[in-house]
Amino acid sequence: MTNRTGKLILLLFVMFNTSIFAQQAQTVTKASQVTPLQPRRLIDCPTAGLLPRASFDFDIKIYPEGGVIFGLDIGLMRRFMVGMSFGGENVIGEGDPDWNPRIEFAAKYRLVNESWSLPALVIGYDSQGDGAYDDSLDRYVYKSKGFYAVMSKGYAMGEVPIGFHGGANYSLENDDEDKDISLFFGADLRFGENLGVVAEYDLGTNDDKAKELFGKGHGYLNIGIQWIFSERLFLQFNLKNLLLNRKDASTWGRGFRIVYFESF
Repeated sequence: MTNRTGKLILLLFVMFNTSIFAQQAQTVTKASQVTPLQPRRLIDCPTAGLLPRASFDFDIKIYPEGGVIFGLDIGLMRRFMVGMSFGGENVIGEGDPDWNPRIEFAAKYRLVNESWSLPALVIGYDSQGDGAYDDSLDRYVYKSKGFYAVMSKGYAMGEVPIGFHGGANYSLENDDEDKDISLFFGADLRFGENLGVVAEYDLGTNDDKAKELFGKGHGYLNIGIQWIFSERLFLQFNLKNLLLNRKDASTWGRGFRIVYFESF
């Protein structure tokens, strides 16, 4: 074998392996791209969105009085996910935190997948409310959804994807003798790659009897603005109780949410 022949064989070998490596890298890159995640929750109201199987997310909600709720959700199956959460007041600030009395749990199962003509339909349970915990009435300021059913349907307005959501719930936080079923509605929009808006309205029909303490019959209107850093991480600033549906509410509530997604 001449020196020139050897160099030619070596050059062909390098070019062949470089081509194979480039094809493998392109395949890995395509496989690792994360598809847009379905919203699982707007602010307090759930949607019919689920986590993909073998994935999880960390959800941190920050609310007034130094309150923080830490949540973990896990996609166990394509149609089923579970979650748990725990938090309390004065977690951020001085002095000792005032922790909530227990860990809260959630589960969600999709009965019907979304199609061109039908919305997705989910049934679920979530015992995590929002705001301070009232020991005398065994409830949060904003009641947990308890048992619920919700439908979601996505559309596109030009290049702007929009999702509509509606459901009903029965909360187990009913020591205030208000055991009515409540209805809730909401929507989410995404503008470009980094900006999203969510809005929801809960009729609050299960929170209008103890008017001297909590709901006054106006319902709860909430709006959130999202900065989507990536498909794995987004930050959300919330404005809550825009209708001032509490006797002690003189202004809107403000909160912050951080959600990070990962797969196994």
